[in-house]
Amino acid sequence: MQLTRNITLPKLQRRAPQLPRGLSLPSGFSLSRKRQGSAVVGLEIEAGSLGAAEVDAAGAPRLVKAAVGILPPGVFHEGEVVNAEELASSLRAFFAEHKLSKQVRLGIGNQAVVVRTVRLPAIEDPKELDAAIRFQAQEQMPMPLDQAVLEYQVVGGVPAEEGQPPQIDVVLIAARRSMVSAFLQPLRRAGIEPVGVDLSAFGMIRALADLAPTAQASVEDPQPSVAATLYCSVGDVMNIAVARGRSCLFTRASHAGLGAIVARLSADRSLTTEHAAMWLAHTGLETPLEQIEGDPGILEGSRQALEGGVTVLVDELRLSLDYYGAQEGAVPIEHVVLCGPGSAIRGVAARIENGIGLPISPVLPEALGDMDPVTAARLTLPYGLALVA
Repeated sequence: MQLTRNITLPKLQRRAPQLPRGLSLPSGFSLSRKRQGSAVVGLEIEAGSLGAAEVDAAGAPRLVKAAVGILPPGVFHEGEVVNAEELASSLRAFFAEHKLSKQVRLGIGNQAVVVRTVRLPAIEDPKELDAAIRFQAQEQMPMPLDQAVLEYQVVGGVPAEEGQPPQIDVVLIAARRSMVSAFLQPLRRAGIEPVGVDLSAFGMIRALADLAPTAQASVEDPQPSVAATLYCSVGDVMNIAVARGRSCLFTRASHAGLGAIVARLSADRSLTTEHAAMWLAHTGLETPLEQIEGDPGILEGSRQALEGGVTVLVDELRLSLDYYGAQEGAVPIEHVVLCGPGSAIRGVAARIENGIGLPISPVLPEALGDMDPVTAARLTLPYGLALVA
């Protein structure tokens, strides 16, 4: 099975003025099939739910329909498929119920996908550049390359100065073949055609980049530099990405997320995962417990689960910020854009903002503005996945 023929990753924004003249930029993973028609569904799978957004890309992208469905326990865990047969059955029923297009761009975000940014001397010959990058990948990637799907993209660099040759910044992306195959097989069993496999983080950037806060010009700085934005989706797992404009500079998936918080409350109070998630959203972190209606014991357990869970989220974000900041050529981060189901829980954004010391903006795509905040937050990544780069 040639996985490289069944996967597509979006092209990252290029800053051509910083690249040597004549440098050939490699494309993303290519597909063996072309889409039939203009409608495509962005699909994101989480431990307890399916999220789908169908977008018509003919002309200006237009949201046609969207849906959220329940996924039975034990089918999906920490971003990976556990029960392929049950997943195929759930997908088949979900797509039939909501009459969704069978052409899908699937999002993946787990620790079997690794993204690294490396700085290399600018090499004009494409074959030599490819060889140099793959050599670096062997050193940088914590997986055997013969067991991985590898792609890369040039996202910028620095010009020659003081006798030093120009350099380029390259984003390396590697995904374990077995993990990708585990996603694709249930889709095909369900009669769904995967026209693209995307990083969930890339879909997040596409959905929200135009809404992220930007630096404003002033008398002192009439042409302010474009700072980086930290995007964070708090879903079943936490997807983190650092981007400058639409160019992704760093991304990481963490097992810390809403799934772990839901699991703790579910185990402590003998609730289904669906009910535990509802109690967390109902309780939040802002309102005193005595002012919230409901079972006092479950309310207390929900608050404790949220308190502990958000502390873990903050620690993970700090770790990611430190790791990103240690990279050569790291662009300073000035603000955070928060999305995903966790962003709809009252008080979560404020706690994270206090914990990491950066301003946070919970943001929803305009196309989802007519939905209730919880549903719109769940569908942000699927919507971004459907927006073809």
